[in-house]
Amino acid sequence: MTTYIMLINWTEQGARNLRESPKRLDAAKKELEAMGGVFKEFYMTMGEYDMVAVCEAPDDAVFARFGLTMGMKGNVRTRTLKAFSESAFRELIATVS
Repeated sequence: MTTYIMLINWTEQGARNLRESPKRLDAAKKELEAMGGVFKEFYMTMGEYDMVAVCEAPDDAVFARFGLTMGMKGNVRTRTLKAFSESAFRELIATVS
């Protein structure tokens, strides 16, 4: 599975309905699970982003579909980073000439 880091901000609509956020997170976890992925970690953060999620999915297309699905609901805006593990990092660096 591929690891993705999702940087999340509430939209105006999401902030207005802030108290519903835990239920929306539970629903998002179920949606990603149904697509074959999983939330590994989730954090509410202070600073530029309101939340950060570390997720795994079978491939880029699955996680792209998940991100689009989240955006369509109108409660959050996301930015996604594809992440490489430390071992993958070491392998990649070893191949650089």
